[in-house]
Amino acid sequence: MADAFPEWLKIPAPDESALKEMQDVIKGLSLHTVCEEANCPNVGECFKSRTATFLLMGKVCTRNCSFCAVSHGRPLPLDPGEPRKVAEACLALRLGYVVLTCVTRDDLADGGAAHMASVIREVKKQNPGTKVELLVSDLAGNREALETLLDAPLDVLAHNMETVPSLYKSVRPGAVYERSLALLENARKSAPALVTKSGLMLGLGESTDEVEEVMKDLSKAGCDVLTLGQYLQPSPDHFPVKEYVTPEKYEACERKAYELGFRLVVAGPLVRSSYMAGSYV
Repeated sequence: MADAFPEWLKIPAPDESALKEMQDVIKGLSLHTVCEEANCPNVGECFKSRTATFLLMGKVCTRNCSFCAVSHGRPLPLDPGEPRKVAEACLALRLGYVVLTCVTRDDLADGGAAHMASVIREVKKQNPGTKVELLVSDLAGNREALETLLDAPLDVLAHNMETVPSLYKSVRPGAVYERSLALLENARKSAPALVTKSGLMLGLGESTDEVEEVMKDLSKAGCDVLTLGQYLQPSPDHFPVKEYVTPEKYEACERKAYELGFRLVVAGPLVRSSYMAGSYV
């Protein structure tokens, strides 16, 4: 188990009025955000700056990763009105940059790729100047599903490796390290101009050498952007925090990542893969 909660992870209470304003828009359109479903520590800051990451295809995931606060089980059918609702929310919130993510839908043949592509197209149709980032699942390795997404007017494709290979069985039991890496590599081959992005959580018990090996793999796969942040245990039933990584260690990882050729690295205790993405990417 990790030591006592450190000072560098303590954040001020959120602005209640800003939270309510964003929640009213999102809930009024029957949408979900990963900000709330995954208990993100930055929700107050992001909602105050009128940014949010929309969670597509419901709020129930078909996988049960031990680090994740999103519910798992049998999802509901896809909502055909979701593309319109997300586009309207972007318009209402005047978003110049929107991040879309999704629950994993292994119950769907294409992992929901066609649906997500429809959301991207509708967002662009109603918000012509808005850039769209999609944080996608591994699509169960379905290459055709990936191509469906790459045919949509997407600006950034993200897929998080989450942790090092030695921890996949205990942290991401439904995922395969090589499959996740292949998604990013195939995206780079099929769409050379597209920005690709990945992220790692630290503090799960990984070694520095293991983190560097993942960064090397991502660099070889052509990944442009890397985020590194502290894993925080959502509840006592989730995977325990093994270490609270110091800001100095994040700085060292950031320097190493730039040495390996990443175009952009965002590293720090409270960094999340979609945290303030528009201001960085």
